[in-house]
Amino acid sequence: MDDFQAAEVRRLRTVEQLSVHEIRARTGLGRNRVREMLRGVPPPERTRRPNARDDLRAEAVELRGQGCSVNDIARRLGVAKSTAYQWVKHLPLDPDEDTATRRRAHAKVMTDARWAVHRQARGEARADERRRAGEVVGSLDRRDVLLLGAAIYWCEGAKSKPWRPQDRLQFINSDPGLLALFLRFLEACGVGREVPAYRVSIHESADADAAAQWWADRLGLPATRFGRSVLKKHNPTTVRRNTGDDYHGCLVISVPRSRELYWRIEGMITELFRAVGGVPG
Repeated sequence: MDDFQAAEVRRLRTVEQLSVHEIRARTGLGRNRVREMLRGVPPPERTRRPNARDDLRAEAVELRGQGCSVNDIARRLGVAKSTAYQWVKHLPLDPDEDTATRRRAHAKVMTDARWAVHRQARGEARADERRRAGEVVGSLDRRDVLLLGAAIYWCEGAKSKPWRPQDRLQFINSDPGLLALFLRFLEACGVGREVPAYRVSIHESADADAAAQWWADRLGLPATRFGRSVLKKHNPTTVRRNTGDDYHGCLVISVPRSRELYWRIEGMITELFRAVGGVPG
């Protein structure tokens, strides 16, 4: 019976060109059963849904061939940019590299011009906000320097672990401002700039000696206190942004015989945390 039903369903499809709905009405079979019997049999042309966008797709391809961008095609046809892109993504805009380069340069000029006013306004707003924020700082007294120094050390400095007690201060950073603040903190604690040992940590592809001299000049450090630089292995496959004349690596500041000073930082940090509710009283 199944073979007869399947044969009849296929005949209704191929000979009488009936749709699935019409075959179900004729045979009384369920939709899934009919679809299973019709597997591999193409539907009759009359039952195909017309695609209302076929004409638009063809027009999009034609416009692309005329050199129109995806944005232009979307605007002229009244469709989404994503739709226009899907229709013409297989067609390069400019097979000629020189033409493509000129088009990209023109697009950049147009974009820059369109955003110039916004960027200027944003720059002015940023400068104004930074000026107002700077006025809040004012002058720093010794207490301010101690608290700031302890906080930045707790963020960036080497800290004691249960398996590795910390017996000296070691601070490493690439920001001259942050390093200057830490040196000011050390001075407030009675540690002059001639006391710590300094070394540069830098990629081996850079000029380590020039970087050490730059740090000494920038922060007013005695060159005689600089040790051998630590060179980081350079991986040619890594895309690095920290290159060029403004790359000076990181400066490592190590303070000898500073165990008690580390304990003082621990005490200040604990009290700061307690003051803001981070440590139980």
